[in-house]
Amino acid sequence: MSTEDFTRQLGELMDREAIRECMFRYCRGIDRQDEEALRSAYWPDATDRHGPYQGSATGFIDWAVKKLAADGERSVHSISNMSITLAGAQAAVETYFMALQRDRDPEGVSREVFLAGRYVDRFEKRGNEWRIAARTVVYDWLRHMGTPEGTEAERFGIRMPVGSLKRSDDPFYALLASLGS
Repeated sequence: MSTEDFTRQLGELMDREAIRECMFRYCRGIDRQDEEALRSAYWPDATDRHGPYQGSATGFIDWAVKKLAADGERSVHSISNMSITLAGAQAAVETYFMALQRDRDPEGVSREVFLAGRYVDRFEKRGNEWRIAARTVVYDWLRHMGTPEGTEAERFGIRMPVGSLKRSDDPFYALLASLGS
């Protein structure tokens, strides 16, 4: 392998890893109401078509953070299969997701929903950074799981600590703080 081929392949691997890290940052941001992490996953002029929301990514983040603060109880987004097609300073990225969400309906009753689908993203590299420039969320599976029974303490029992929807209460952010991050 020539030095030129090696350098090109290494650059592509670094680009792919930066895109993956951006996707992981998005998931942590939405699950922990970490507005800074969410905003860092999108370019300021990005768009998002996300369920009932369609518009700017900034507007989506404002809408999601407000909705989660008012009604959200628990959220876990997990991503898996990821296809990244690099095209210069742009990339077509399809990422499968599964999300378990607990929130409250308009009457204040807890409800749980399982969602699965794909994030269909156009990423752009600006300078040395990759972020989402345009997102469409494609839903492939939806299952309403009903109302959870019992209290959090009853459901989790001895399994501690319990994750928190709020970053200020989640153990990962305490770890980051201990590292000075």
